[in-house]
Amino acid sequence: MTNSKALIKSIILSSFLFFVASNSSIAEDENYSPLDSPSFFEGLNTFTSIFSQIKQLYVDEIDDETLFNNAIKGLIEGLDPHSSFLEPKDQSDLSESTMGKFGGLGIVIGTQGNYIEVISPIDDTPAYRAGLQAGDIILQIGDQNVSQINLEEGVKLMRGAPGTKVKLTIGRPDIAPFVVEITREIITITSAKGVILDEGIGYLRIAQFQRPTSDLVKNIISDLVAQNESELDSLIIDLRNNPGGLLDSAIDVSNLFIDETGIVVYTEGRTPSSNISFPTKPGDIVNGAPIVILMNKGSASASEIVAGALQDHKRAIIMGEESFGKGSVQSMLSLEDGYGLKLTTARYYTPSGRSIQSKGITPDIELENISLDNDEDEDSIDFSSQEKDLKNALSAEDPTELSEEEILKVQDEIAEKRDQEYIELLKGDYFIHEAINVLKALKVYR
Repeated sequence: MTNSKALIKSIILSSFLFFVASNSSIAEDENYSPLDSPSFFEGLNTFTSIFSQIKQLYVDEIDDETLFNNAIKGLIEGLDPHSSFLEPKDQSDLSESTMGKFGGLGIVIGTQGNYIEVISPIDDTPAYRAGLQAGDIILQIGDQNVSQINLEEGVKLMRGAPGTKVKLTIGRPDIAPFVVEITREIITITSAKGVILDEGIGYLRIAQFQRPTSDLVKNIISDLVAQNESELDSLIIDLRNNPGGLLDSAIDVSNLFIDETGIVVYTEGRTPSSNISFPTKPGDIVNGAPIVILMNKGSASASEIVAGALQDHKRAIIMGEESFGKGSVQSMLSLEDGYGLKLTTARYYTPSGRSIQSKGITPDIELENISLDNDEDEDSIDFSSQEKDLKNALSAEDPTELSEEEILKVQDEIAEKRDQEYIELLKGDYFIHEAINVLKALKVYR
């Protein structure tokens, strides 16, 4: 017990000292300390009294470490949906996630009241294929009522070994709650891909902003130019259901399309170190070709930074729905003994000074989420069909005596069919259909 008390005291003390040392400009008095505040001691007395009552009267005996951890979690999670206290295991899980490969369902989530909200499903993941949508509310995970747990506990319940299953009870407007059973997989995210849609119109899908995304986008645009046998006439950048990712990646991608001096985004917080401007680096890889960015309410964080930057620099037309509105900056602070603190320290602003937080990016042209096909909902479009589902796909009874040249030819034919299927699905997407119409009109106008 003595060791656990020392551990928690060490964590609290190190957290307090870090806070005071790194936030000396919080108040007008640079020597500000909570020890000078009468309300601090009043709150501390209340906390000590409650702690004592729990130790003496609670039905089960609870060790000091658990009580202190719970108190710290409550202190931090009461701030906003994105700040959290991370125990050593949570730190490990977070590091695993940022590597872009982990076991789970493939959804980005946040809090909505007492429940968990789906911010966006990740492309080609179990959650995406199960039909989960941005804005869905997770009411239960298995038999666990989500209102009785916090966000981190919900994440733990949904993660698990690949091949295992989990049932989610989903709430969605205008329909009764329903249950989906999803099989966990190793989630490996492909951050970007692209195709030529029609008459020199390029399509770039960015699913998430990872470290290599900017270089990948440059390579994709180069490949599209080669396929088109000339410069692209125009480009559609699809950021729908893109939950964000790395700030540096979002800035680098923005700079690929901005050809003027200015800023991409800036942050403002309570400390001088939180006030940062990120400048543009002029150089447009599509040489001024018109751009349409598609967004919906599942577009968040880094995707909103890109859209806001290109919109403010008059470089792109934003079409679709108002975005999610996640415009806050989280800093990772390392504490002793493997503990960590993820703390919101600033807000993002677009070049013109618009706050992204809780407002999102308003599209220049609003679109309703409808389907061009009356018999099929737009969200049922499946970009992850298997080979057997493709039109005229080869049967399982393949010849066994194919030469290497014949095998390569068959593989090329399969790839070509898959690309064509994918393009046809994209053209049947209402948002993309409208974006193509706008770009064609711009081409005629120009």
